[in-house]
Amino acid sequence: MANDLPTANHQPPATTRVVVAMSGGVDSSVAAALLKEQGYDVVGIMLKLWSDGQSDRVNRCCTPADVETARSIAHQLAIPFYLINIADSFKATVVDYFIDEYAAGRTPNPCLICNRQIRFELLLNKALSLGAQYLATGHYARVREVNGQYQLLRGVDAQKDQSYVLSVLGQKELAHALWPLGEMTKPQVRELAQKFNLPVAEKVESQDLCFLANGDYRDFLTRHAPAGSIRPGEIRDTSGKVLGEHHGLPFYTIGQRKGIGVATSEPLYVIALEAADNAVIVGTKHELGRRDCTARDMHYVSGVQPIEPFRASAKIRYKAREALVTVRPQGTRAQIEFDELQRDITPGQGLVLFDEDSVIGQGFIE
Repeated sequence: MANDLPTANHQPPATTRVVVAMSGGVDSSVAAALLKEQGYDVVGIMLKLWSDGQSDRVNRCCTPADVETARSIAHQLAIPFYLINIADSFKATVVDYFIDEYAAGRTPNPCLICNRQIRFELLLNKALSLGAQYLATGHYARVREVNGQYQLLRGVDAQKDQSYVLSVLGQKELAHALWPLGEMTKPQVRELAQKFNLPVAEKVESQDLCFLANGDYRDFLTRHAPAGSIRPGEIRDTSGKVLGEHHGLPFYTIGQRKGIGVATSEPLYVIALEAADNAVIVGTKHELGRRDCTARDMHYVSGVQPIEPFRASAKIRYKAREALVTVRPQGTRAQIEFDELQRDITPGQGLVLFDEDSVIGQGFIE
């Protein structure tokens, strides 16, 4: 099966060097093994990221055990392996962003920032400095070149597709990107891991953010957010009536029903977080939802900023159901009009636009 893997626009002469971002997990390990089998000159690099600084709170994606697993797999594949400490850069770029966004009443997706500024900037630059032509990761996505333009495509496995978190990439990054798993399903990847005798074939995946050691972002924010940025405030209904007191804006999210702490005859949902007043706005199910939003910092994969309105489908978070939209570009912003009401439009989350299998671009919900 490995020999049938499409290589898209990339041809693998023995002189073509590829840096593989290794994590000690099944996906990156199989990616490295496939590229080695296909004849690439493969180099493994693992990034040591920032951790909490407490012995019981280790960054989940680069534990000592993961490092040793990645190192042993590189040895098994007979490829060089390097561990690079970027803790300070990761803290300043990803973790501080995560904390600041929550403190401002927004709900961030730090994976978007990590892919843009850590994996496909810092690590890509390191790969290029080592003479590599490509940076490969274990993401489930595809890249295709058409008439000199690179397209970012969904992975064929709809359950694992990660084009959403890669939507921040542009032409420069896609020209150097390799995703060997993009044409595969997760069961096929595990089958290949067994074929290659990799010890991670049945390794369980972590679904939480890598720097949340215990998976509890509330506990993390309580310990790391600046003093005074998380404080009690009013819970109000949409008419302005005070119904109770909240524990801090970061502990609530748009669409939340449970844990609001207000007793009423009809279930209430979080409608909005007002950072200026430090207030949580709640309302009934009928008051929840919108049909439009503004996206800031719009980025288009093609590198060409559209001028005229266009139709697309959109995801307002990683696991959201896609919705049909009309996009009205406004420079670095865009007005997004949904065909149907959306319940969970959440400021801070990434809004990603698609044209069938192709990613058009991405912005952040205001």
